[in-house]
Amino acid sequence: MAVEDRLFRALAVLRGVTLANAVVLNLYRAENFQRPAGGVLCVVVMVAWTAFAVGAYAAPRRRTAGLLAADLAVAVALLAATPVVKGEGFNATVPGFWVAGALLAWAVRYRWVGGLVAAAVLAAVDLLVRQEVTQANYGNVFLIVIGGPIVGFMCGSLQEMAVQRDRAERSAAAAAERARLARAVHDGVLQVLSLVQRRGAELGGEAAELGRLAGEQESRLRTLIRTQERTTDAAGAAAGAAPTLDLAVELGRLESRAAVSVAAPATPVELPAEVVHELCAVVGACLDNVAVHVGERAPAWVLLEAFPDRVEVSVRDEGPGIPAGRLEQAAAEGRLGVSGSIRGRVADLGGTATLSTGSFGTEWEIVVPVGDPRG
Repeated sequence: MAVEDRLFRALAVLRGVTLANAVVLNLYRAENFQRPAGGVLCVVVMVAWTAFAVGAYAAPRRRTAGLLAADLAVAVALLAATPVVKGEGFNATVPGFWVAGALLAWAVRYRWVGGLVAAAVLAAVDLLVRQEVTQANYGNVFLIVIGGPIVGFMCGSLQEMAVQRDRAERSAAAAAERARLARAVHDGVLQVLSLVQRRGAELGGEAAELGRLAGEQESRLRTLIRTQERTTDAAGAAAGAAPTLDLAVELGRLESRAAVSVAAPATPVELPAEVVHELCAVVGACLDNVAVHVGERAPAWVLLEAFPDRVEVSVRDEGPGIPAGRLEQAAAEGRLGVSGSIRGRVADLGGTATLSTGSFGTEWEIVVPVGDPRG
């Protein structure tokens, strides 16, 4: 409907242009009228109908078959009136190119079929009212016959493209929402279930059974995340300027965790709140991995650096490093810690997350482009 609305607005402009052209030409050829009063009446009808049609087609609910039929009937009537007001030996019809308004209205509303029907009716009437058909007249009729279906086909194609675009946007929004929910679940529920499973296996006895149940639920939840198909559409962004937060302050709150040290610039690093929240979630996921794979009280360091065009955050530990192939295996099993909570979030921000690991430990280097982080 949005595409059709825009096309009818464009057609309203075209109607005005063709009306002005018809009025000027009929005034210029006034001596060709055998019945001047009839010619004036025809021009008045064109002006009145153009004003009415522009207003009528502006509202989608009024674009009925009756309005389209009346539009075409007026154009046909003015063509048929030409030999009456000009005489049998006329050269140009009274409406001239003005009939394109009705033709294109049918093409926009009923696509190529409507364009073909309207073109056939207008061409037939134009030829029937003439005593002879010249090469110029034949060329005009040919353009009408071929132009109606082509414009109708193009209008239909534009509408199909708009529908496909809307579907693609909804699909992309749904995929982004699924990824966001998966990261949120990983940062909370899955981390706890994984910890319960590991600790239960270490303690044995009844705790081992609890750990096994937690492991089963973790597996089911990961499967649910991977196979989820239904989601809500992404909500539109609120109007107005986006709120900002100090990234240095927000990262500093992570020092409440055991053995975590945060180093940041002395000056504020103001960024949009959404970016700050995502970066804090990325760093939090890195620290969660340190707690799970190295130890809850293993030392970790967070360094924030701010530049005019980017911010850089590094998260480092002194653990044993990540064995080769571990990340690929985790991704294949649906574990979203690195691929989703870290790299996925950073990619959504347009940045990069680089991992360095070995016997020296593990270090994440996160770079996100910004405007001027210092405000």
